[in-house]
Amino acid sequence: MHESLAPALHRFVAVAQDGHLTRAAERIGVPQPTVSRAIARLEDELGVALFRRVGRGLRLTPAGRTLLPRAEAALAELTAAAAELAGDADPRTGRVAFAFLGTLGTEVVPRILRGFREAHPGVRIELVQSRHAVLLDRVREGTVDLALTSPLPDEPGLTSTGLAEEELRLVVPAGHRLSRRVDVDLAEVADEPFLLFARGYGLHGTVEAWCEEAGFRPRRAFEGGETATLRGLAGAGLGVALLPRGPDAPGVVQLPVRSPRTVRTLGMVHAAGDRPTAPVRDLRAFVAEHGPGLLAHGD
Repeated sequence: MHESLAPALHRFVAVAQDGHLTRAAERIGVPQPTVSRAIARLEDELGVALFRRVGRGLRLTPAGRTLLPRAEAALAELTAAAAELAGDADPRTGRVAFAFLGTLGTEVVPRILRGFREAHPGVRIELVQSRHAVLLDRVREGTVDLALTSPLPDEPGLTSTGLAEEELRLVVPAGHRLSRRVDVDLAEVADEPFLLFARGYGLHGTVEAWCEEAGFRPRRAFEGGETATLRGLAGAGLGVALLPRGPDAPGVVQLPVRSPRTVRTLGMVHAAGDRPTAPVRDLRAFVAEHGPGLLAHGD
């Protein structure tokens, strides 16, 4: 179908409603010859006559009567879609799809949203919380506008901005042989059962790489996707875990790791070369400017 179908349908509907070519052209602000040519091209493409002349006016043919309600419905849908898109792009009341790791949902993301809302109270923010691999897929697909994640990808089509470093500590049950230590080397738990993040989570490969750097492969006890769950399993004596530093909790001890350096870079990822709307641009700028401070744990 011709790429100018929407304008042609608009002109067809105007003529159908007015029953007069000149009056319709004047009402929609288009020269009468342009409207006439649009109707003729539409009839040629469809292979049917849409109007017949009656005196000085025009009357729909049976084919025209069949097309009219569908053309009106199609134009109404286009108008509604355009209004929705314009609303999403409005700098004051637009929409942003913001994705983040589950480990950032308790403290970091609320701090970011609170700060952003002070300057942009009307912007609608859709939150997407998931694991690392899913977040990157959503960015690639364009279904989210930015994501906070780790590790940061280095690939064409994605723009990564490092914002802050996050320390991971060795979590052991209270009463563990290392629980009274000030810090540890990761190699000291080479023979311990490990509580690991499942595949698809950014920390899965990161923790395995740190263990390999310490000279061993972690012996899996359980895999999961929630920091709180893994922390609870550690407290139950089911293994040790490398987890983002959190508030002190009964039953577990969080130990700094001397070697290797168990620190990951958190940052923002979004599609490279896209055309962000004003609210998307504003949130990205806010995260880039204030993210390093807001990502720092306040405990």
